[in-house]
Amino acid sequence: MRGWPKVSRKPPQRDPIRAQARKSTAQRRVGSDARCDCGEIRPEALIAGRTLTICAQCSRKQKGHCQLDEHHPAGKANHAMTVSIPVNDHRAELSPAQHDWPKKTLGNPHGSPLRRAAACIRGFIDTLYNLIKRLLGWIPECLEAVDEKLTNMFGIDWWTKLGLERFAPTS
Repeated sequence: MRGWPKVSRKPPQRDPIRAQARKSTAQRRVGSDARCDCGEIRPEALIAGRTLTICAQCSRKQKGHCQLDEHHPAGKANHAMTVSIPVNDHRAELSPAQHDWPKKTLGNPHGSPLRRAAACIRGFIDTLYNLIKRLLGWIPECLEAVDEKLTNMFGIDWWTKLGLERFAPTS
């Protein structure tokens, strides 16, 4: 029996060369060291042609506009359902992910139910990766930082001193 497949931190790209070309084009539009005051550095999320670099989310916030976009996970041609996504993630992650799909799947020019199903699955995977990253991605680093603090405060077996033995790994 084979082991579990490795899960990448990012969804696989169909064409990494085209993806890098799109990212490079976006980077050229905003400048090499462009950064919004909020810390956003993804070039697709930054607005080109501004004197001061600003991301789409901060720009909308300044104008009092909604900072969410309605994303079509399966693409408009395949399903009308939308999900509310932060504008920067929509621009920098989910829309570019759809550019990596086969054109016939995203556009589905003949209305194929199989292409529609493929788009629904691709969209679900892309959106799930985004949600995992946004909702859970910060937790490992946080847990590791707290472990370092507890180790410094109570020693290498801090959990035994705090009555948390039941959470320790078992052999």
